[in-house]
Amino acid sequence: MDQERPLPPVIERMWGREPAPRRGPRPRLDLAMITAAAIELADADGIGGVSMAGVASRVGVAATALYRYVGSKEDLLTAMADAVAPLPPDPAGLPWRDYLATWTRAQRDIILEHPWVLTISPFVPPMGPRRLLWLDRVLTALDGTGLDDGERINVASTLTGYALTDAAVVYGAGDPAYEKAGISGADEFGAALAEVLDPATYPALSAAVRGGVFSGAEGWVNDDDFLFGLSLLLDGVEQLIARRGGVS
Repeated sequence: MDQERPLPPVIERMWGREPAPRRGPRPRLDLAMITAAAIELADADGIGGVSMAGVASRVGVAATALYRYVGSKEDLLTAMADAVAPLPPDPAGLPWRDYLATWTRAQRDIILEHPWVLTISPFVPPMGPRRLLWLDRVLTALDGTGLDDGERINVASTLTGYALTDAAVVYGAGDPAYEKAGISGADEFGAALAEVLDPATYPALSAAVRGGVFSGAEGWVNDDDFLFGLSLLLDGVEQLIARRGGVS
């Protein structure tokens, strides 16, 4: 018989499965307090501002005391990526398409509020209670559509990837490196591309840029762009549901 594979200690703690101590005073720290302090540091100074020593100072203990709860900074980042997610929107009463649109936008907004999340292995499958709750709600919203479990999980993964990508582009548009180069908007970006693109090598892109595709618009930070991409994805889901004979 196969033996059960033990979960990493930090995952066990994220699920509240750490055994309570039998003797001695009750510990005044827990993983939730530590991750909350780390998130505050990351929000203020970016992920580079998060260190075990800095978190320990914030919660008023020695750095060595943290290792009882998180074995490494990587464990701490894993816990932070889950804890930063609020409760997902409630799918009750919403058509699946409306819910998935709300769910995807909410994911993007979380990342824009906490952009350091982009640096924490965002494409690793979720293992924490908060992120898995978000996945559960998509599966619930897609009940009755005719999609099987694997297809519904793939829909969630695709929409999560879109939220991450869009948030990264929006966040990147405000990168100081672009501002230093004089690129602070779509017009400047288009002008910079027009300078470097060789029409012989990039004929289609050069024609689009010189035709003003970026002119007079917010480009990558325009919410219309987000909705356009989201509609493309949801149209595809709708077509898949129709092929499966489910409720659209």
